[in-house]
Amino acid sequence: MRRLASIATLAGLLGASCRPPHPDPVTPPSPPPAARSATAEPWFQRVPPSVSGLDFQHSAGTTGKFLMPEMETGGVGLIDLDKDGLLDVLCVDGGSVDPDIPRAPSHRLFHNLGNARFEDVTRKAAVVIPSGFGMGCAIGDFDGDTWPDIYVTQLGSNHLFRNRHDGTFEDVTEKAGVAVNSWSTSAAFVDFDADGHLDLFVVNYIRWSPAIEMQCFSHGGRRDYCSPVNYHAPAPTVLFRNRGDGTFEDVTARAGLDRAYGNGFGVATGDFDGNGHLDFYVANDAMPNQLWLNQGNGRFIDDAPLRGCALNALGIPRAGMGVVAFDVHQRGALDLFVTHLVGEGNGLFLNQAGNFLDVVTPDGPMAGSSPYTGFGLAFADFDHDALPDLYVANGRVRLGADQPDPNDPYAEASTLHRGTGPGRFTVVAGAGETNHAPGVARGLAAGDLDNDGAIDLVVMQRNGPVRFLRNVAVARGRWLMLQLQDPAGREARNAMVSLHAGGSVQWRQSSPNEGYCSSNDPRLHFGIGNAQQADRVVVRWARHAPEEFGPLEAQRIHILRAGTGRPAPKY
Repeated sequence: MRRLASIATLAGLLGASCRPPHPDPVTPPSPPPAARSATAEPWFQRVPPSVSGLDFQHSAGTTGKFLMPEMETGGVGLIDLDKDGLLDVLCVDGGSVDPDIPRAPSHRLFHNLGNARFEDVTRKAAVVIPSGFGMGCAIGDFDGDTWPDIYVTQLGSNHLFRNRHDGTFEDVTEKAGVAVNSWSTSAAFVDFDADGHLDLFVVNYIRWSPAIEMQCFSHGGRRDYCSPVNYHAPAPTVLFRNRGDGTFEDVTARAGLDRAYGNGFGVATGDFDGNGHLDFYVANDAMPNQLWLNQGNGRFIDDAPLRGCALNALGIPRAGMGVVAFDVHQRGALDLFVTHLVGEGNGLFLNQAGNFLDVVTPDGPMAGSSPYTGFGLAFADFDHDALPDLYVANGRVRLGADQPDPNDPYAEASTLHRGTGPGRFTVVAGAGETNHAPGVARGLAAGDLDNDGAIDLVVMQRNGPVRFLRNVAVARGRWLMLQLQDPAGREARNAMVSLHAGGSVQWRQSSPNEGYCSSNDPRLHFGIGNAQQADRVVVRWARHAPEEFGPLEAQRIHILRAGTGRPAPKY
């Protein structure tokens, strides 16, 4: 096996050397790594619904028939629906796919009252869907009015809700033409053609209906959920181009995205090859992943096999669940981190000048993940020490030999990894909670829900209550947050930001619609350690010339608007 891994790695490196030249990313100096170990101090405090008001209970509609969609449902989104500076929470329900016991999903929207207390405003906001089976959501301003809108993905019709600016939403799905009517999972609002309007990329899983369901079995011959490969029915992704008038056109075929199908779960966006155009990466379940590279003329090519991020180093597809585009080594290039099935271990595709290397190290972010099945995930500096940490929401999809929770055979513990240096992490016991309990976690959204400068988590539990994890970690430094806007005051997406503070450089990308079926805080958060301020911040906008801002004071949220900074050098 080691020899096969070496051969696969060598082949990947040789293949990379044959590709057209690409400038190496700038590698900023890094502080010397600190020799630290996991701490018993709590990082997160689970806030009960009686205190927070987040009393959502997810239902997958399980009836004992082991219908495939019951296992995958559960997303969550963070949205400032009334622009009061406080993040509200959208919880995506399942419903029922059992034709004998049909039930519509009960998605719920919670308004943030301040100090991380919430009230249910679902009926008032009119975010109600009469049919379908809920999966996830994407948040974005599709009509360019500076107010965030909601897109809910489902098995059945997806739904687009336009923000009316008065605390209510209008279902404009039919008018906008974005229903899809498939089994959609993750989605992302992005401006792939750089025309100033947010387009919509929708990932689909398999072509499924109750009529094609089959019987599958697990350990000891027990009835269980099937693998997606049993159905032989992968579904294509869908790309909607925003016309700028409130409607979209389906450009999937014209863009070439119908040439490769997969059991799609997660999507990450960014300029992965450095050509100045926005690309898509799709994490597929038990099939090769896809890296859709934007050619700049409205067309895309799937270059994942040649770029080294379709399969693992042995040439084997893994069960891709959630995915984020994040600069794990903090050197100016977007890597790809994917959560996987138990026994596979989570995977890091390290960006090597536009090509990717499947990396496994004993102290990397994938360490210790083999016993778990990962779904939602988030990189964030939870303790403000200027090193990114990682939280992964875990939950099984098939029965295992053991059962951590006697009440749920699919429950697993989630995991927290503390950053100890560039690309290095150590596992924190109990996922950083005082009384961490296993669960069947799916979607995860990360954001500062109480505006105290610390990143909190909202984790969706399949057939369970949503978990609100308030950040109580001991602060090991200061922080600041950046809210990026285009010249018209609209949220600026897929900008790459480098922040210089205390002699080190950190990198972030503004891409809130990623992970697993979820949407995060659109603001960029940085811990800066003992530094008093950010000396300078360089923003490489997706549609505008790069600019430099600063110095910026710590312990504050700063609004950076394109066109108001100083000219900065390009890559």
